[in-house]
Amino acid sequence: MAKSKSRKAYVCQECGSESAKWQGQCPDCKAWNTMKEINLGPASAPSVSAATRGGFAGSLSDLKLLSEVDVAEAPRFSSGSTEFDRVLGGGFVRGSAVLIGGHPGAGKSTILLQTLCHVAQNMPALYVSGEESLQQIAARAKRLELPVDKLKMLAETSAENIVAVAEQEKPGIIVIDSIQVMYMNGVDSAPGGVAQVRESAAFLTRFAKQTGTVLLIVGHVTKDNSLAGPMTLSHIIDTQLMLGNTDDSRFRIMRATKNRFGQVNELGIFAMTEKGLREVKNPSAIFLSRTPEPASGSLITVLWEGTRPLMVEIQALVVDSQLGNPRRVTVGLEQNRLAMLLAILTRHGGIFTSDQDVFVNVVGGVKVTETSADLASLLAVVSSLRDTALPQDLMVFGEVGLAGEIRPVASGQERLVEAAKHGFKKAIVPTANKPRKPIEGMTVIGVNKLSEALDAI
Repeated sequence: MAKSKSRKAYVCQECGSESAKWQGQCPDCKAWNTMKEINLGPASAPSVSAATRGGFAGSLSDLKLLSEVDVAEAPRFSSGSTEFDRVLGGGFVRGSAVLIGGHPGAGKSTILLQTLCHVAQNMPALYVSGEESLQQIAARAKRLELPVDKLKMLAETSAENIVAVAEQEKPGIIVIDSIQVMYMNGVDSAPGGVAQVRESAAFLTRFAKQTGTVLLIVGHVTKDNSLAGPMTLSHIIDTQLMLGNTDDSRFRIMRATKNRFGQVNELGIFAMTEKGLREVKNPSAIFLSRTPEPASGSLITVLWEGTRPLMVEIQALVVDSQLGNPRRVTVGLEQNRLAMLLAILTRHGGIFTSDQDVFVNVVGGVKVTETSADLASLLAVVSSLRDTALPQDLMVFGEVGLAGEIRPVASGQERLVEAAKHGFKKAIVPTANKPRKPIEGMTVIGVNKLSEALDAI
């Protein structure tokens, strides 16, 4: 019998991209000298006769009609934090794998320690640390004044040993801190390598699925804020959360970038205090700390983040350009979209910025991922260009089309109600978003075209 040949591939150590041959530059992430050779094992496949004899694990008895599948909602339990539960989609789902990424110092270990100390009061919980000593974790828990009498700790980096302990203790929830230091004995790679991260994550996730255990995995990020390790890591887990800082170092933003059990792009706001991360009940308030005197180029809009409105301030600065090619600089807003909006302003508003440098900033470190901030961005640019301050009790939202039309956005009524709660007296919105019943204390102006919005200010 002929021997099966060993299959080899070249894998990028930055993004996990695979290639059949070595390349100096990764074709996906464009990193240099990151392609490393790995052994994929023998290239063997079961014969047809083996399949017909029942060689595969599956059988015809496993087949089901889609109508026969039980659609009962997966049982959940709370993390002890309303903001954390919101981002998760309502709490932890048994048997799910959750990956939490973020820069060093973002608070990943802190929020997970707080969560497990809370959950351990109702069910067995296990915290596995591969980076910090148990003494360091105990000192942090004491400083945060957390209940530590029921939480079990383990300092281990072997995935096989962790599963062996978990099979004996049978915890309902496990934290792995972090996946980059875990290893498996049968994998020919150093901890943190693509192969070790992939196989360790797959092994731990498989155990969680089989036992109904909630698995929380800590993951590091690269300098461009993307998850370190292979891309397959994002496909293995059920939920991926990113914890980051705002411009104000006191606050942390948690966002779901993947969630099989809830909404994507749901947002949770936390404040870092001496007693750990505390949830912020009114996130809009932290982004509305404006100067007491009105300033040109400043305007408030309402974004829709997940399941709730979020009020943010958009600032614009327009100055004479000293360069042949004027600059278009954005922070928190897509730069290409700003260039498009300025072209619409020129064509349909009669206001030229071709010889001006335009800077637009979303205050608070929030990234705008929807089009509802189009109209507010343009009116803030006009305010700065004319050096005329807009009323501080004015709120604006709406999408701007290429023909200069103002298009409606989703959840317009809820956005207006949120603005009214914060004391805003006037709003400029798309006509289709104008409420049928007046909102007490607020004057709502509906506009259909950009020219009408310019006339309104």
